[in-house]
Amino acid sequence: MYSTLLAVIVIFVAIVASAVRILNEYERGVVFRLGRLKKEPKGPGIRLIIPLVDKMLKVSLRLITMDVPPQDVITRDNVSVKVNAVIFFRVLDTNKAIVEVENYLYATSQLAQTTLRSVLGQTELDELLSDREKINLKLQQILDLHTDPWGIKVTAVEVKHVDLPQEMQRAIAKQAEAERERRAKVIAAEGEFQAAQRLTDAAQIIENHPMALQMRFLQTLAEVATENNSTIIFPIPIDLFKHFFTDKK
Repeated sequence: MYSTLLAVIVIFVAIVASAVRILNEYERGVVFRLGRLKKEPKGPGIRLIIPLVDKMLKVSLRLITMDVPPQDVITRDNVSVKVNAVIFFRVLDTNKAIVEVENYLYATSQLAQTTLRSVLGQTELDELLSDREKINLKLQQILDLHTDPWGIKVTAVEVKHVDLPQEMQRAIAKQAEAERERRAKVIAAEGEFQAAQRLTDAAQIIENHPMALQMRFLQTLAEVATENNSTIIFPIPIDLFKHFFTDKK
């Protein structure tokens, strides 16, 4: 008698325990009653279900970060690269995420891999390396469009790393070095042009104002006198003394 009563109590406690579900604030419970989906998912807190009749599946509403494994991609200009990415998404409709797709996490991961290969296969290497923002936006739009029937919102896609072959890395390094040399030569030529322009302006000023040359000559004499102690002989422009040789009639 005692053992029978104990067994009944144990069964009752087990049934009550199976009827109680605790949902966190970021979780929702999708309930199936005898295989039929109940329209309204359960909210956070303590929730009761009917044992052996109801089945509850928990779905997280938090933002999910998923790594996309490195994918072998051949770009439009026939360069073989390895590219990996990361996607950020969340579940907006819990019922669709459970009913419309068998495993929404696995499905989203597979879709991200195939989309990454497809989009990057239509992109040239220079665009892949320099215009990541445009590529990320295109990936996000495509993934969001395909996951919308599953009740999933893809908020962002980021290409993380592009692994180039060694020969391509050397070619890009040579190209960058050549570009730097070209810029250095352009800057040097621009400097020479500006210097020549300044000299031309100075010559024009001296031509229009001959006394400017004499003032510059005297300034040079003063600088040399302060810096050197040796005796230096300079030719004196005759124009300095022309005022002393004017005809007096």
